[in-house]
Amino acid sequence: MNGERNPGAGRRKFLQESAALGGAAALAGIMPSIALAQGAGKIKIGLMLPYTGTYAQLGVAITNGFKLAVQEAGGKLGGREVEYATVDDESEPAKAADNANKIVNRDKVDVLVGTVHSGVQMGMVKIARETGILHIIPNAGLGAATTQLCAPNIFRTSFANAQTTYPMGQVMAKKGHKTAVSITWRYAAGEEMVAGFKDSFTKGGGKVVKELWLPFPNVEFQALLTEIASLKPDAVFAFFAGGGAAKFLKDYQAAGLKGKIPLYGSGFLTDGILEAVGNAADGVETTLHYGDGIDTARDKAFRLAYAKTYKLNPDVYAVQGYDAGLLLAAGLKAVKGDIGKKKEIIAAMEKAQIDSPRGKWTMSKGHNPVQDFYLRKVVGQENKVVSVAMKALDYPPAALCKMSR
Repeated sequence: MNGERNPGAGRRKFLQESAALGGAAALAGIMPSIALAQGAGKIKIGLMLPYTGTYAQLGVAITNGFKLAVQEAGGKLGGREVEYATVDDESEPAKAADNANKIVNRDKVDVLVGTVHSGVQMGMVKIARETGILHIIPNAGLGAATTQLCAPNIFRTSFANAQTTYPMGQVMAKKGHKTAVSITWRYAAGEEMVAGFKDSFTKGGGKVVKELWLPFPNVEFQALLTEIASLKPDAVFAFFAGGGAAKFLKDYQAAGLKGKIPLYGSGFLTDGILEAVGNAADGVETTLHYGDGIDTARDKAFRLAYAKTYKLNPDVYAVQGYDAGLLLAAGLKAVKGDIGKKKEIIAAMEKAQIDSPRGKWTMSKGHNPVQDFYLRKVVGQENKVVSVAMKALDYPPAALCKMSR
């Protein structure tokens, strides 16, 4: 979901160098460059997620969801028992490559799962491409991971950043809003979230009159909220998540903007934080691939199982972690747990239709979910699904992925 602290020259250099390696290099890494467990031993899963800081609750929810999927499979994947190695990535991009390298090469994991922060994800993608480790992204929406840097061994079970906000631009334009101000953290995720929203909002006849930014994880919003009040746009589009989102919503209300200038956003603005913000989020509309009240037997069963297991209500992060477990289970089932059959595992994961609590979804050419996006509205302590904003959305375009095999 999130991005690096300085998404400028360093990020562009990494993209250029990594893309130059080509998908062929990534596929070559699938060969035995890693000591992979085989036979009847345990499948070792590496969980590299944030367990402290702004995104700690997100990392925990993803972990819970993944482990629930394994638990429902009898504690086994492809007939083999599972063990875990974990590392706290601290949402720190500077440590990402080293942490990923350690968990892959020191801990000898068979599969690498993570992360939340897109800046950290850049480092994980680098290691995944170099080593060929089977890598599942359960949250970070870094666009490059499934476009310019797509690779056979890299899969995502969440979203591309711009994919979550593209529907919202259309929703706001259809509501008749002609002008908007965007506000978010200035890093890869923030830039991509705004880009998706802006693309569809301008196509619908709207104009973004000002883009407001602050560095991650800064939460001093007052000066920017004052600027919003002076600009008087028809609406505000925001992307924040976790503790930052909770503070933004409370500050927006405290600044007297709630009820005066409608607030919209990526679903992460209101997901997982409603209990912490009181009525500050009431009425806020967002778009996301999950929400409360989907009202299917599949979702009801998942929510009940999650609540019984963890004494918590699941959110979108839990669903994404759960689906990461389902996707890996589909791959390992196809090879009866033989982790050494990497090409066959990849082929099975590419063809899988995931029966998710969010609704069934499939993989795009770049290994990003093709999925429905919902319009949600905060009602009390729920992100109530209002309608399907866009069905089977594949965005950014799959053509951006040039995967070699």
